[in-house]
Amino acid sequence: MYITAEEAVQIIKPGQRVFIHGGAATPHFLLQHLANRYHELWNVELVSISLQGDAILADKKYKDSFRMNSLFVSQNIREAINSGRGDYIPVFLSEVPNLFRKNILPIDVAIVQVSPPDKHGYCSLGVSVDVAAAAVKNARYTIAQINPRMPRTLGDGLIKADTFDAMVYAEQELPEVRCIKENGEIEMRIGAYCAELVEDGATIQTGIGSIPDAVLASLTNHKQLGIHTEMFSDGIIPLVEKGVITNERKKKHRGKIVTSFVLGSRTLYDFIDDNPSVIALGIDYVNDTAVIRTNPKVTAINSAIEVDITGQVCSDSIGTYHYSGVGGQMDFVRGASLSEGGKPIIALPSITSKGISRISSFLKQGAGVVTTRAHAHYIVTEYGIAYLYGKNMRQRAKALIDIAHPNHREDLEKAAFERFRSYEFERTMY
Repeated sequence: MYITAEEAVQIIKPGQRVFIHGGAATPHFLLQHLANRYHELWNVELVSISLQGDAILADKKYKDSFRMNSLFVSQNIREAINSGRGDYIPVFLSEVPNLFRKNILPIDVAIVQVSPPDKHGYCSLGVSVDVAAAAVKNARYTIAQINPRMPRTLGDGLIKADTFDAMVYAEQELPEVRCIKENGEIEMRIGAYCAELVEDGATIQTGIGSIPDAVLASLTNHKQLGIHTEMFSDGIIPLVEKGVITNERKKKHRGKIVTSFVLGSRTLYDFIDDNPSVIALGIDYVNDTAVIRTNPKVTAINSAIEVDITGQVCSDSIGTYHYSGVGGQMDFVRGASLSEGGKPIIALPSITSKGISRISSFLKQGAGVVTTRAHAHYIVTEYGIAYLYGKNMRQRAKALIDIAHPNHREDLEKAAFERFRSYEFERTMY
């Protein structure tokens, strides 16, 4: 039934395209053994979404053997991507499975990490169903790392063990992401403003990080909230335990937390393990705007690197420097805007750690527009809420300058006057 890792990775040949399971499911045991074959391999293309832990195959010592062609630029592969040893594919997360199905990115070998087979012979993709389910179904060969530390999730990630061409048993702790400090004043103020926009009975989409955690921490007095999100972390657990998240007002999957992947602590992984109130589904379904809009009052809370004074949102790069990816932001921005009573929110601190304004007169040269100004509705900083929908360019600029950091408002007003020649901005300058 099981073979060694050395035997399993022999399936991979030079010039092939290999999918690597991402997030907390990154199969490090198998990847280490694949790295050991670097002297036998060349031009192996590695496709993945965000990897967690040490991305060993992105090390420059392996540059002739392996090349990242990533669907998301996680921290551990940024240097490889930006130095030219790898590539980034900008794509909506909801559309990635179609790249595999339609042979736009045909997969030769998929390497995944799953739970042990249950009594019916089914393994689970566990913490990361997302695009992995489609990769397994469409790959020519599949190698599975069987890990008893992988939680068993219900939904689209259940795969018959005999589907795999090779199985390797290796018990490893999953990568964890823990909150290393309490949220600061800025994050809590942003969280409080976002919470003002969340109505009782709303369906929430948010992610991981200090701002999402601050938003969730500010929702303790809300009622009958639901979750339909591409991913979540530990922050929702207290709200479930307090009865704030009940999912009873949802129209789609009522009573269920819907996600596609999770990333957090071992406590989170134990929470989702065999939990019938949580279903992990394929990203093409979870992030489908037609599905998202079905639920009431969808409130999508996403972050950004930079927003210009017309409402263009840059979320994947700092100028030409690739920082993250398109991800599912636009999927949920659009889905929320089409939901009855829905609210798409972009939340970000007003300045960087170096004091640079994140509300800018123009996006940096080379910056990628992930959410267009036509899609932007609510922009939130620690200085308030700017509502842009239905506003003209001058009105947008005024609203965004009002929530910019006070140290930068004068320069932004000058730039707005030069751009729009508006008496309103001229008056504020003198």
